[in-house]
Amino acid sequence: MVSTPLKRLATIGLAAALALSLAACGKGSSSGNSAETDANGTATLKLWTHNAGNDKELAAINQVVSDYNGSQAKYKVEVQAFPQDSYNTSVTAAAASKSLPCILDVDGPNVPNWAWAGYLAPLDGMDDQISKFLPSTVGAYNGKNYSVGYYDVALIMEARKSALAENGIRIPTSDQPWTKDEFAAALAAIKASGKWANALDMQTGNTGEWWPYAYSPFLQSFGGDLINRADYKSADGELNGPAAVEWANWFRSLTTDGYMPLKSGADPAQDFLNGKTAILYNGSWGAEPARASAIADDIVFLPSVDLGQGPKIGGGSWQWAVSQGCSSPEGALDYMKFALQDKYVASVSEATGTIPATDAAAAMVPGYEPGGVNDLFRQFSKEFALVRPVTPGYPFIATTFTKTAQDILNGADPQQALDQAVKDIDANQQSNNNFQ
Repeated sequence: MVSTPLKRLATIGLAAALALSLAACGKGSSSGNSAETDANGTATLKLWTHNAGNDKELAAINQVVSDYNGSQAKYKVEVQAFPQDSYNTSVTAAAASKSLPCILDVDGPNVPNWAWAGYLAPLDGMDDQISKFLPSTVGAYNGKNYSVGYYDVALIMEARKSALAENGIRIPTSDQPWTKDEFAAALAAIKASGKWANALDMQTGNTGEWWPYAYSPFLQSFGGDLINRADYKSADGELNGPAAVEWANWFRSLTTDGYMPLKSGADPAQDFLNGKTAILYNGSWGAEPARASAIADDIVFLPSVDLGQGPKIGGGSWQWAVSQGCSSPEGALDYMKFALQDKYVASVSEATGTIPATDAAAAMVPGYEPGGVNDLFRQFSKEFALVRPVTPGYPFIATTFTKTAQDILNGADPQQALDQAVKDIDANQQSNNNFQ
């Protein structure tokens, strides 16, 4: 599970952009088959997942399906697993040909786009059950729930305790995270010690969705955002206002002041474990290998930095949904209600090493129970997670932000770069009638 979340994040941007382009020209085209009934009256429901090659998660999903099929005779769910790299294109192609499965998983940021495009049906009658899930694991759009997931992950700071102690740096907590000034002082002290090649590594060598997922939370902590979330019509004032410019200058200063590399190495996690880096901006998925390393006793997991408006971290991972075209929607919803029992939330999150989406499930997963070694990651998710903008235009926003942030790190004028990003995002929203 170490590299899987990063790989997933890296693949979302291109696939999501493709989803947007196909959705725009094929909106409402997903009605069709999805269920077949045999001579005994059993309706077969197809389920698609991105987990081909992800053996542990696929095995956990197959067990859920096996249990469901054995619990009743009215419906039979059949699993088809796709490689993640081709999954989103398979879904959009199926939508265009009116052949979506009844049940499918979807990456959280794509939910508004797929719901707007007519791929997904609301999860009617499930609000009470869904209310028990972490907000970041629920895909909502226009006031309706369209998807829900078993798990999430949390962005964290991994730090060498010795580097903090030797430089008199306070260990932050959820209640008292580092302030911007404390973080700056910590980086300056670590750099001045001369013991570390990198005081900080923010994994800037990663690509795709990592950029908005990992770096827009810092923008939001400054008080800016990717778009105005009141109506999702414009990014003006949010992505190019004073708070956004302050974020841009701060982000670039991390490299110009020599605290972090302009572009990270091929394996920032190993650089951290091998003693090259003092503080690594990472995800909760990095905890297991860190605890298994030779320096486990010298590693501490910390909340993100409060840059003025509280710490923020990205929220939303893979979730489950029902297609709009399913010819047996009552069967698909019956499966969803069964599959989202706490014991299955626990089994899938345990298989993937991720944060369980319900309190009851967390109590079943070793380490995630209250006071467990991983409970802090769940608390980070509860307290600090912010889902990416809930608009069908998000794929375009994501790629625009990525290019802009990269340009800024490479020397572009922050105000000019952000102003251009706003123009591009607003034009895309308006060209789609704000996705109304």
